[in-house]
Amino acid sequence: MKRTNISQVDALFADGSYPIEFLFCYETAFDTKRLRNALHALAPIFWPLFGTFSDGMILFEGYREEDFFDEEAVDRGLDVREMRENERETHNRFHLPALNKLFFMKATRFRNGMTLVLKTNHLAGDGYSYFYFLSALARMSRKSIIPLGLILTKSLFKPRHRRTILRQFSFREARPEPPSRPDTFALESETIPRADVRTAIREAASSGAQRISTNDVLSALAMKKMVGRRPEAWGDTVSLTIPIDVRRHIGEYGPRFFGNAILLHKLPLAKADIERSPVKDVAVAIRKSMPAVSKEAYIDYLTGLEKIMAEGRWDALKPFDPDSGCLVTNLSRLPVDRLDFGTGSPGFILPLTVGRNSAGILADAENFILRLVA
Repeated sequence: MKRTNISQVDALFADGSYPIEFLFCYETAFDTKRLRNALHALAPIFWPLFGTFSDGMILFEGYREEDFFDEEAVDRGLDVREMRENERETHNRFHLPALNKLFFMKATRFRNGMTLVLKTNHLAGDGYSYFYFLSALARMSRKSIIPLGLILTKSLFKPRHRRTILRQFSFREARPEPPSRPDTFALESETIPRADVRTAIREAASSGAQRISTNDVLSALAMKKMVGRRPEAWGDTVSLTIPIDVRRHIGEYGPRFFGNAILLHKLPLAKADIERSPVKDVAVAIRKSMPAVSKEAYIDYLTGLEKIMAEGRWDALKPFDPDSGCLVTNLSRLPVDRLDFGTGSPGFILPLTVGRNSAGILADAENFILRLVA
């Protein structure tokens, strides 16, 4: 048996909240036998994903396909255009039920293509970890003139699992029940040309304001749209939460760390400023608030989480409060080109995680796509 203590950040999701779930559509089907074999081979390498959570620890006792994978065939065509135009119906058709383990994957074979849905408990890992594993799975599932094999795949993708390497931590607390999935919610997607974002960045620079990033602009746009849709639903202050990946700042983690290497940065903004200020001004406020990330600063962040837990202030540990704020997650660098299982990259990707008053940022060659959930 393999086991590891969860980290302070893992503990934020110990109640099962905010699972990570995506739908991937492939217009040409591929061999699921190779996929199933790859799952079996990678499970001992990415073992926390295939484990169970108990008494503050992730435990791995082995892999049984029926616990983690399902497949079905349907006698109809895969219409990607229709799926794009009817995201709510697509979501209802494909989203998976609550997880029994920390991971589950379902393949659906159509007459002219295939879909994959992968759902993971956020406790197992963040979005980076999700796509890190999926990239390894795709690579091992593809046929190759030069066989990669498990040994080469392990050398290329072998993850780091020392979740408490920065600061020892033992989680033995009982958490409240996870937030229920909303019965009703609205999905809205809006296309933002990349050229418009570049223009906003140039305007901020030419006005002498602080330099801003693409993420600053898109987060500002998301906030303005979320607040503008129902201004009466918000108080005088709206909190913006942005997850920051710390891997590149902390050598003990690095790009192979598998887990939750994130800092949840929270910024209160005046509703009046969000409504009345131009996008570039809101983006400047976001940029000015961003913390400097270092090993020492992150240890302070982890220590702060421990203090909140010790005091039993579970509400203060929520990634965000949808009644008073918004969560904006940037997925625009999603590694689409590495998600080829043998017949090409997915033609359509849809996040299936639903969190009220949250926004996801996706992208294509010419545009960013703001996906808003209310």
